[in-house]
Amino acid sequence: MTHEEETKTISTDEARKAIEAMSRRVGLLHLCYARRLVRELGEERGRKLINQAIWDYGTEVGKATRKRVEDLGLEPTLANMGAGSDLSPIGFDHQRVNVGGEFRIQSLNCVLADVWREYSEEELGQLYCLVDPAKMQAYDPELTLVHTKRIPLGDEYCELAVRQLTDEHDEISAQENKEETAK
Repeated sequence: MTHEEETKTISTDEARKAIEAMSRRVGLLHLCYARRLVRELGEERGRKLINQAIWDYGTEVGKATRKRVEDLGLEPTLANMGAGSDLSPIGFDHQRVNVGGEFRIQSLNCVLADVWREYSEEELGQLYCLVDPAKMQAYDPELTLVHTKRIPLGDEYCELAVRQLTDEHDEISAQENKEETAK
């Protein structure tokens, strides 16, 4: 790489377009793998394997996020999670809201869902959304993320609620997330 290439800066608009292009590729990659697994293994076994793989992926992302937070000398709290995030703040428009006293994140756009919609595969594509509760539980085993709304399923935006896991309910909550995402 030349010095000129190393020091080149791009506009926010160019960065947004690049992030969108990579996000579209991730959405298509997920869809192609998911389609192949369902074709080869059948609907039930294929979807189960997709869910397991996405859960494993989310777990790895959550562990890496926690490590980055700890490497910054911070406690791995919900408030500090953003400091360890590897998602760009450009291209993922979101807002924090309070719904009935519960902290939620509303993601206002989803390039992945756009791809799945173009292929009429929202149902299969949305299995990717399981990444979110898996990531949260790996980052902080006392918390989970529940999708209360999802763009791929026809909602105007995605809404994610951060919820406490209890010893009594952690297995149930994790399973509900998996089943809810599989619908």
